[in-house]
Amino acid sequence: MKRILLVGKPNSGKSLLFNQLTGLRQKVANFPGVTVDIKTGKFDGFELVDLPGAYSVHTLSKDEDIAIAQINKAMADDNTALLVCNLDATRLQSSLVFALHMQALARQHNKNVVFALNLYDEMQKIGHAIDTEKLSAELGSPVFAVSARTLFGIAEFKEALKAIAGGHQPVAQPEQLSAAPELIQQKARQMAASYGAKADILLKNQNRIDSFLLHHASGSLMFLLVMFFLFQSIFTFATPLMDGVEAGIAAIAEWSLSLMGEGMAADFIRDALFGGVGAFLVFVPQIMVLTLVIGLLEDSGYLARAALICHRPLSFFGISGRSFVPYLSAHACAIPAIMAARTIESPRKRLITMLTIPLMSCSARLPVYALLVAVFVPSTQYLGGLVSLQGVVFFGLYLFGIVTALCISLLLSRSSALDGKQSDMPFILELPSYRLPHWKPLIRRVVESGKLFIYRAGPIIFAVSVVIWVLGYFPQNGSLQDSYLGMIGHWIDPIFAPLGLDWRYGVAILMSFLAREVFVGALGTLFGIDGADEHIGDLASQLQADGLALGAGIGILLFYVVALQCVATVATLKAETGRGRLVLSVVVGYGLLAYLLAMAAYQIIG
Repeated sequence: MKRILLVGKPNSGKSLLFNQLTGLRQKVANFPGVTVDIKTGKFDGFELVDLPGAYSVHTLSKDEDIAIAQINKAMADDNTALLVCNLDATRLQSSLVFALHMQALARQHNKNVVFALNLYDEMQKIGHAIDTEKLSAELGSPVFAVSARTLFGIAEFKEALKAIAGGHQPVAQPEQLSAAPELIQQKARQMAASYGAKADILLKNQNRIDSFLLHHASGSLMFLLVMFFLFQSIFTFATPLMDGVEAGIAAIAEWSLSLMGEGMAADFIRDALFGGVGAFLVFVPQIMVLTLVIGLLEDSGYLARAALICHRPLSFFGISGRSFVPYLSAHACAIPAIMAARTIESPRKRLITMLTIPLMSCSARLPVYALLVAVFVPSTQYLGGLVSLQGVVFFGLYLFGIVTALCISLLLSRSSALDGKQSDMPFILELPSYRLPHWKPLIRRVVESGKLFIYRAGPIIFAVSVVIWVLGYFPQNGSLQDSYLGMIGHWIDPIFAPLGLDWRYGVAILMSFLAREVFVGALGTLFGIDGADEHIGDLASQLQADGLALGAGIGILLFYVVALQCVATVATLKAETGRGRLVLSVVVGYGLLAYLLAMAAYQIIG
């Protein structure tokens, strides 16, 4: 199958254009580093490939190294029929610099080039028209004005792509242009001055908003409010959805059990299936709400501003403003966050950021937090239900993880144990235009986050629940104390006794080293076995009735904030750093720190 390549700089609407051409679910983001993966899709008999975004062929970050290497590899492939360069109509000069380099590369490999002048709706808003025919003549390649957001020009662009890629429409070859950076800069500047809108007109509204959001006082206050809203929403706004899921699971459980008599099969379905897997599914809405809020921040353009705001305070801790985006995205999942750290130019700061990302509370911790917060914190509401006490505690847990990461970053930055003490490059960040989110891809992304969470953790939860149920049910058919699990639990009991936890919590914690989410499912299975007459979804009430001490509960929370219990995260750290011994030290160190914090919480609070 012949291939069409789509290239361009970040923040230029390239991913959304790919989405419109192929109909695939493609992430749209306003920060470099989130499109490292290569996306492919079918386009009218062709394979359309969305290559990673890059600002220049002269790379500064590891992220751009990967992007340019993939572009060179794809251009040398005989199956590549056409190169599509995506241009940002609002930032024509910087887009043309990269595009002209790509055009010169395509000419070396005898490939046709087409330019998509994207974000043209922004030009229409200010009444500026770009003469695409003259620009095409000067570039020596076709230029099509399009808007992936409003679909302006998309139909015509699709027809032209099919004709050109299929060889039915000839494309004039551009004049030979030197790949010398200064000549390309000169030509890009000249064409931008001739065809692009004046910067002061384009940036008028953006500068007005930035004067408030980037002000040292109002900007800092707004940043804190946005972050508080982010973490408050995880608990407060997701609660009705969680209640709905819990009610649905309880109804299905009641209906299923009513069709069965007493016996082993009914015990398995009640305790392992609904007690374990069902307890885990209740928390999926929180992952979706978290993804929605982070997506809104990305797509609106605020995320890059937040990175700029954070640069000065983060510099004190030995990292930079670019570390903010990996840190924030780590609250969804640490794995893409570690990969997003590739955009950090300084090798030392990039390494410190990657090593401390696991301390950010990812979505896998949400079920543990939500369960224990529900046990100890009353659901008191403030400001008409917009703020809840449980949400405030949630914010405190996330804040504790962030503060811990910053403290460890400070220690690592002052340490001689890490190498890579190279001279740092200046902090440079392109601020994208403010835009309304494109809702269809965003909603798809939210739904996909919930599905991915279930697909990734569901099989593990089910397998662990089955194993725990079997070990806890036999050989005495339900007598937990005399079961195989009881024997194992009592053997490890001395390890968790200083934390104020009995063997059941110890078993759940050990099992959760496969994946943190397992903790809730394991406890659901264990307490289902121990109290099968309790309501299926009422695990928090069961823990309250069991008499879990406040200090022990806080200790569990602190343990899960700090401990690195994700095998996939460890593997990603090893792959990105290439330093297995260092990663092992991080796993052990975080584990010991988590244990000591949990023990201190129980000994002090009781």
